[in-house]
Amino acid sequence: MLLSNKLCVITGAASRRGIGRATARLFALHGGRAIILDLDGGQAEAAAAELGEAHRGYACDVTDKPSCFGAVERIVGEFGRVDVLVNNAGITQPLRFMDIEPGNYDAVMDVSLRGTLYMSQAVLPHMRERRSGSIVCMSSVSAQRGGGIFGGPHYSAAKAGVLGLAKALAREAGPDNIRVNSITPGLIQTDITGGKLTDELRTEILKGIPLNRLGDAEDVARACLFLASDLSSYVTGATIDVNGGMLIH
Repeated sequence: MLLSNKLCVITGAASRRGIGRATARLFALHGGRAIILDLDGGQAEAAAAELGEAHRGYACDVTDKPSCFGAVERIVGEFGRVDVLVNNAGITQPLRFMDIEPGNYDAVMDVSLRGTLYMSQAVLPHMRERRSGSIVCMSSVSAQRGGGIFGGPHYSAAKAGVLGLAKALAREAGPDNIRVNSITPGLIQTDITGGKLTDELRTEILKGIPLNRLGDAEDVARACLFLASDLSSYVTGATIDVNGGMLIH
């Protein structure tokens, strides 16, 4: 049990085929208590209930600082600790550069980047008090290669910001024995990509992936498990690529 007795908070984890949901399931299998946070509290509760009575689902708007702090205070009040935070919540929009309007920019930046900041700020004092913790931040191969398949330039910018924010926090929080790392998934089959991949597009994409397959949410969840557990006890400020070789650098 790699996460035995660890309290693990995963944001944006209610979507059935999403990375967050797969991560919550895997954490539960390895002995962790999964706390699913999502904008839709009912869906978060339902997702947690499927994992068993030890797990919980709460509503949380990661773009709203009081909502983030309130959710964490509720968790700490009920369970006494937060050992792991996975900043998974994010949205994407397939827009070209000149089509990005202020509202598009704000929406994507707020969920991916502002949400990562607020949730990390909310858990950090509790982790510092216990001098222990792991924060995992979800970025994207889009941040590294300057664009993806389904995300616009503002999505790339938001996810690149996540990488910089995570590295800065890793440097600041390291003396308190708090590790902060990022994951950069490639093209993962989730609800976001569902229905958008034609056979022709899939064939074209696979030409650029040495492992010759698209990723599954479970592929990313396993990287989250590594970073959340003591297997990565001497890893901080790192970026773990989970892209099948789509980007080798």
